[in-house]
Amino acid sequence: MTALIFQPAKNAMQSGRANTRHWLLQFEPQGPRCPDPLMGWTSTSDVSGEVTLRFKTCAEAERYARAHGLEYEVLPTPPRKRISKSYADNFRADRRQTWTH
Repeated sequence: MTALIFQPAKNAMQSGRANTRHWLLQFEPQGPRCPDPLMGWTSTSDVSGEVTLRFKTCAEAERYARAHGLEYEVLPTPPRKRISKSYADNFRADRRQTWTH
């Protein structure tokens, strides 16, 4: 059973970075998903895909995986691009875009 250890991405719907500082350990799916013949919903017989463990640090997650004999892969956190914006830039005379409203 292979596990992935990673930090979750920021929620695209909000500007805050809540729930992105912890590390998650999730198991990769063991089998393919298939549609249920009666309802047509996508399902799987693998229940380990529903398990998500949360850790404060990457080292804790790796220690847990090693202690339980799990193969794991650590996905590196991509560097965050910081775009500096200022509200006053909306009213500059030398704007690149045309002023409309």
